[in-house]
Amino acid sequence: MAASMTAARTRLRIGCAGWSIPAPQRGLFGEGETALERYATLFDAAEINSSFYRPHQAKTYDRWAQAVPRHFQFSVKIPKSISHEARLQGCGELLDQFIGEVEGLGSKLGALLVQLPPSLGFDARVASTFFAMVRRRTSAQIVCEPRHRTWFEANADLALKRYEISRAGADPAITGEAATPGPFGRLRYWRWHGSPRMYYSSYSEDALAALADQVRGQLSKRISAWVIFDNTAHGYATANAARLKTLLSADLKGEP
Repeated sequence: MAASMTAARTRLRIGCAGWSIPAPQRGLFGEGETALERYATLFDAAEINSSFYRPHQAKTYDRWAQAVPRHFQFSVKIPKSISHEARLQGCGELLDQFIGEVEGLGSKLGALLVQLPPSLGFDARVASTFFAMVRRRTSAQIVCEPRHRTWFEANADLALKRYEISRAGADPAITGEAATPGPFGRLRYWRWHGSPRMYYSSYSEDALAALADQVRGQLSKRISAWVIFDNTAHGYATANAARLKTLLSADLKGEP
């Protein structure tokens, strides 16, 4: 079963994990019948994290796809049954089920996110087998967020490069290399979780300005970039994403 997905049409996308709109930021958004429709009046990307915990039917993904504009894209986190429980091994049937579900997004599927457990070190055989399985099933962009130091060594870089797997740039970062997206594939993907307190802390103006500079340095005709804020516990993701969008407004001009 192969999914036919189109690549992102814009070079730069900024959004949040989920699409809830905190009360203090409601004035930033336009009208819409649902939270997702209102969210999509300001942002052109969202990361679906709920798929990590429970499956969604293809018709649910289709409904979300129909609720957003033509240029909007989603990234979808693969289930924990694959990444954390099976630990990337023997999960062909689970992948088939998941890919069949996310096909409901159609052309609005921008990327699949593979977040690995902190205890999962790099194993060349396991990683190569898994990424090859994913590549046989979908043409969507693949982003990996490893959280074990062995994934930032040369042999892991070779595997990611071979299968064109993007490595997320995360904050907080477990190593210096983890803060910047890996130079593999056609996508650069940042996941900012909140710092110093993950999921709760807001980012300062200086931190957002530094991130904007980092993003500008990665953009090119060949490379697309996504920035996703996951510090949603106190609603700061929305404010931080909106501010970064303003800082990068010149880079967003001319995008559909």
